[in-house]
Amino acid sequence: MSIPFARQTMIKRALIGSAAIGLLGFGLQAAAQNVDASALNQPAAAARSTQSADAIADAKLMKRVKDALHANPYFYDAHVTVSVEHGVVELRGFVDSAWDLQDAIRIAGTAAGGRRVVDNLSIQLGGSR
Repeated sequence: MSIPFARQTMIKRALIGSAAIGLLGFGLQAAAQNVDASALNQPAAAARSTQSADAIADAKLMKRVKDALHANPYFYDAHVTVSVEHGVVELRGFVDSAWDLQDAIRIAGTAAGGRRVVDNLSIQLGGSR
């Protein structure tokens, strides 16, 4: 039994086409699973971007407060460290007097734009400069 050449070609094309459609369907199914998996991971990615945005905002706020303390000609800031976490400014170290302590809190509060300022400063009488 001999099959004409045109018919053989048509059968081969049909087999190749159905195989290609089957592979395409498998590829689309795999792609859909990847999309579903990435959709599940979006909250984690959003949390990471929020955390990095918070870290950037905290770093900017810390720089603004440090610069304000340093720029004030009546305040000696060499023994004061500034840290910011979740928008809360914390002052650590020591100052020479109660006046300097109040001044540090006032300057930091103004630079922080009314955000909370935590005072962990000590007064060291007769402190050295």
